Amino acid sequence: MDNGGCDFSPMEQTIKEDIHHVITALQNNVAAMGNENYCLLGNFEKIKEDFLSIEMKAATFYLNCYLSPFTDKYSELSACVQNMSKLKHGGLIVIQREDSLHSLMKPGIPIGAELTHSLLESIFFPGNPLHDGAVLVCQNQIVSAANVLPLSDRYIGEKKLGTRHRAALGLSEQSDALVLVVSEETGRVSFAIGGNLHPIITHGTI
Repeated sequence: MDNGGCDFSPMEQTIKEDIHHVITALQNNVAAMGNENYCLLGNFEKIKEDFLSIEMKAATFYLNCYLSPFTDKYSELSACVQNMSKLKHGGLIVIQREDSLHSLMKPGIPIGAELTHSLLESIFFPGNPLHDGAVLVCQNQIVSAANVLPLSDRYIGEKKLGTRHRAALGLSEQSDALVLVVSEETGRVSFAIGGNLHPIITHGTI
């Protein structure tokens, strides 16, 4: 795989500009606090939305970085989750990195095919017998489908996560695998790595 460093310059520049914008907005709010006739609550809500936007852009940027040394098929993965997000088709995709995952996963059905977005989308199409489990990707190959992952007991805030998100976190807590999750309830896409879950940008998300 081509490591490629982490040179996604246009997105990096956008994130820097957005951060500077938020800093300026915060500084303006500090200056306005002495004005008793000016309510800052609406400004804080907008800044909170801007922070969320930056987080999602940054997560997308780092997803590129994390994937590039281990697969050349980022564009296929991206197209897959974008399409599934729009259709609200749930999905769980494990990208194996350096750690072996054999002892952590209950193996599913061998696939052994080149990774394409259309094949991934067909696996997760509702009603497909393989759609409920996780797909395992190694380098540029779809290794298997319908794999069962260990579940995390973590809560995010006060809400317990759904099974797919718990599975993504569970595997990422025990290995260096990167796990992509598409929610069938909301269509939102996240990835889990290092025991943390990060939302990423999809069409219409922001």
